[in-house]
Amino acid sequence: MRIELTINGRRHRLEAAPSDTLLAVLRREGFHGVKHGCDTGECGACTVIVNGRAVTSCNFLAVQAAGAVVETIEGLQQSGVLHPLQERFAQTAATQCGFCTPGMIMAAKALLDENPAPTDAEVRRALSSTICRCTGYKQPVDAVLQAAADLRGEPFVPEETPAATPAGPEAPGAGPVLTKTQLKVVGKSVRKVDNNKLVTGRPAFTDDIELRGLLHARLLMSPHAHARIRRIDATKARLLPGVHAVLTHEDLPRVTYTTAGQSYPEPSPLDTRSLDNKVRFVGDRVAAVAAETPEIAEEALRLIEVEYDVLPAVFDPAEALRPGAPIIHDEPDCSGIGGYDASRNIAAEIHAQVGNVEKGFEHADIVIERTYKVPQVQQTPIETHICIARLDENNRLELRTSTQVPFHVRRIIAPVLGLRPSQIRVIKPRIGGGFGVKQEIIVEDIAGHLTLRTGRPVKLELSREEEFMATRSRHPQVLRMRTGVTEDGTMVAHEMVVLANTGAYGSHALTVQSNTGSKAMALYRCPNMKFECRVAYTNLPPAGAFRGYGGPQGFFAVESHLDEVANALRMDPLEFRLKNCLRAGDVNPLAEALGEGREGFEQRIVSCGLPASAEFGRQSIGWDDFRMPSGLQKRRGVGVAFAMHGTAIPGLDMGAASLKMNDDGTFNLLVGATDLGTGSDTVLAQLAAEVLGVQAEEIIVYSSDTDMTPFDTGAYASSTTYISGGAVVRVAEDVAAQIQVVAGAMLDVSPDDLELRDGKVFATDGRSVTLEEVALRSLHQANQHQIGAIASKMSYDCPPPFAVTFADTEVDVETGEVQVKKLVMSVDAGRIVNPILALGQIEGGMAQALGYAVAEEMVYDEAGRMVNPNFRDYRVFLADEMPAIVAHLVETEDPFGPYGVKAVAEIPMDGVAPAVANAIFAATGVRMTEIPLTPERVWKALQESRRAKKE
Repeated sequence: MRIELTINGRRHRLEAAPSDTLLAVLRREGFHGVKHGCDTGECGACTVIVNGRAVTSCNFLAVQAAGAVVETIEGLQQSGVLHPLQERFAQTAATQCGFCTPGMIMAAKALLDENPAPTDAEVRRALSSTICRCTGYKQPVDAVLQAAADLRGEPFVPEETPAATPAGPEAPGAGPVLTKTQLKVVGKSVRKVDNNKLVTGRPAFTDDIELRGLLHARLLMSPHAHARIRRIDATKARLLPGVHAVLTHEDLPRVTYTTAGQSYPEPSPLDTRSLDNKVRFVGDRVAAVAAETPEIAEEALRLIEVEYDVLPAVFDPAEALRPGAPIIHDEPDCSGIGGYDASRNIAAEIHAQVGNVEKGFEHADIVIERTYKVPQVQQTPIETHICIARLDENNRLELRTSTQVPFHVRRIIAPVLGLRPSQIRVIKPRIGGGFGVKQEIIVEDIAGHLTLRTGRPVKLELSREEEFMATRSRHPQVLRMRTGVTEDGTMVAHEMVVLANTGAYGSHALTVQSNTGSKAMALYRCPNMKFECRVAYTNLPPAGAFRGYGGPQGFFAVESHLDEVANALRMDPLEFRLKNCLRAGDVNPLAEALGEGREGFEQRIVSCGLPASAEFGRQSIGWDDFRMPSGLQKRRGVGVAFAMHGTAIPGLDMGAASLKMNDDGTFNLLVGATDLGTGSDTVLAQLAAEVLGVQAEEIIVYSSDTDMTPFDTGAYASSTTYISGGAVVRVAEDVAAQIQVVAGAMLDVSPDDLELRDGKVFATDGRSVTLEEVALRSLHQANQHQIGAIASKMSYDCPPPFAVTFADTEVDVETGEVQVKKLVMSVDAGRIVNPILALGQIEGGMAQALGYAVAEEMVYDEAGRMVNPNFRDYRVFLADEMPAIVAHLVETEDPFGPYGVKAVAEIPMDGVAPAVANAIFAATGVRMTEIPLTPERVWKALQESRRAKKE
């Protein structure tokens, strides 16, 4: 049928099927700012304004909008001038990945059109229609309030943000004192280089491309947790008009690989195939279809006939390791390292010891032992996994995919597809959230198979339910802690025994659990430490990489446990931690003992801002003055947790950068590094600009294209600023030296007597030439040559960041409801390149970590089917549900990274859950040993405590 709409002031006559959503119609018309994140309206990424009202266009039929006035993000910019909402979102760094940004801005516009002077609470209610997994909502709320003031013509006085605190000599063990250098660009909150395209909805993401002849792919997924495919018949599906390919395990060669995007040789087991004759979890792949439309592809799936021999399934990791348990990988072509034994359902086994733990326990005055349990949770990027495959003009396979690891994708899937890596080009457009789940090769192989089979472009995009059930998640663990201390609070023995559940496949099984030990246990000085772990295969959806990478699981156990130890000693929990935590000059012995899937390296702590971080949090939360009267139904307590994470994987991570000078004195920077929304493109531009004496906007960044950019291991392990940034500084120094040679000839002085600053090259006598003049000389006038270079960086050093988290928490002792009132996190991330981006990373991590603490959990029925694979039932925090959050930066200067940087992206995940659990103990005297801290779980613990006291 034909409908008429007024879209952004222009009349459109469109064709729409009765079942077409407004989202589908708008995207067909080229309004790419309207995003697809779910099909049920919960995520809000598709929000537009219809007749003055904000609606989610994914569940709004196009025919319902017939005759309506529709506004999208593309209509806000007028004559090249950003709308105040767009401008403020750009200024405040309220965009991280940017996928939800158009939806947020449109929801905010609908609010401001109706209410030009909203309160903070009213803005949060409006933005609660849109889920953001990157920010903690603080920066978007600030952006809306500032835009509202702009529209009213009033000045806006922002809430004061605490400045970064130098970890000075007054903080014992802080390490090197921060020196005040004359930096021009590094350390400044410059605007993100990609902000304008994100706030205006320009095509930037994988799906924002239009290709002729595009086929739509769909996956048939297993309804059983464990079964063999006895018979599969795709004849009827192949005969359906509009179907171009149907693939089953019978159509593909059997190539075993891992979906974990890690460096060669892969530490994860090779236990996966594109399509197999056995399925191992509900949601495992059975067949793939490519057709002219999504509807035809889905009909074809229904026509595929499959007969299964259903096998016994096992979901509990302890049961999976018992003799006689169903063997999940009983095929002979699987392999692995690190204690891998598929015949016993073991994906990995880890043992590490420093000193003699049993002798340490003999010398302890107090020994505390407790078991903790953490759940399986999903990363839930708002952009689901998506890949568009095509054959280019040279018949090479081009994969346009939302991935954190483009170079790993190419290397891993080349043998799967029967191609050489050089026959594949992987392009990473803008990523709509990753958090580790897009460190996995989930859809690229199937899209590639279908394009090679049909010769046509193919798009494979997962639904929200498929994203939950068929991608990857955080490893659930059971952690047994045993710690021995002397009466004065000195730790003498520390032991952790972990049982982890990797699900049906062993992606990241060894390395995630290695980090659980090397990050969480090693934060405290103890002469005798022991870490043991077994990682079990089960018939649940697979686990993998998730921001924090083993740290959040370990720190919940360690920091909850040490709170118990401090309580047994009758010591202040904060003072107990400060007494035992690592300081500058210490060595992390577990780093060398454990490694990460390979030999480890000594990790010496050169800088440590823990004391300064603790002091800031102590003052901000009111730790010393907090008193709560007993006997109330709602009781409040304050908890604390320390954390340490890593900065890249020593001896493994490598990044490279290429830099060339343009005619006008600007620069093209090509990096293989992948910006997930962290702002790494901007940070890398700042690092180059600092060396070259220009502003960041003079650096044009192009990232993550396996044909065009140099190699990079990818965006994981908090490595980008440290490793890729180190490569950028090196290449910029090389280019600067070349500029000085040309400028020296122009000024008739030695290159060593020249300085680059403010877009010019200055001699000591004050004479100068502009960079544009240098470029013209080099390219056109004399001794013509291209000024440019390439450089790479790998490091055996891994300077850890540190953080201290405080949680002010209220517990209703009659219902078990937990409300976190305030979170304070102070982070030592070394030198901060861009403070506003770093604070946004911390705030966003705090929001994700709070969900892990009190709300998020993947829940299954007795058959292994996930019962909450949607945003209705899987609860993430919304803007109006967030507590007050304070993010703070403590600056140290580490000698290893460029300008003294350390990591910031992952550590915010580590301390929130234990801090909240410790606050519940402070409020109620009840120790919570399992998360999430749901009302039911807390209420049961309170009841058990009451019964125990009566007995």
